[in-house]
Amino acid sequence: MTVDLFAGIPVSDYAAALVWYERLLGAPPAFIPNDVEAVWEVAEHRFLYVELLPEHAGHARHTLFVEDFETRIAQIAERGLEPANQETYENGVRKTTYSDADGNEIGLGGGPVE
Repeated sequence: MTVDLFAGIPVSDYAAALVWYERLLGAPPAFIPNDVEAVWEVAEHRFLYVELLPEHAGHARHTLFVEDFETRIAQIAERGLEPANQETYENGVRKTTYSDADGNEIGLGGGPVE
């Protein structure tokens, strides 16, 4: 079964969101379908998109699990973003959460601490 995913993130300032999400994700959008949306492909058939929807901004909560957790967290730090929260669960799974200017939360999760 193939799963395609489009996970939306409503924002109040489209231009500022573009800059912030480029820093978080490490690349410009894969495509811009219109004047108020930008789309990043985070894995094959899996996309995050920001959309100018001020009345809904700040309510998104997404977590991406990645194999190269430590590398990604280090790269995000090099691009100037600091996490809002870092957790390690009892099973050893780690999660680092970033918050954009609207309060949307994007988490990165990774395997147990070795």
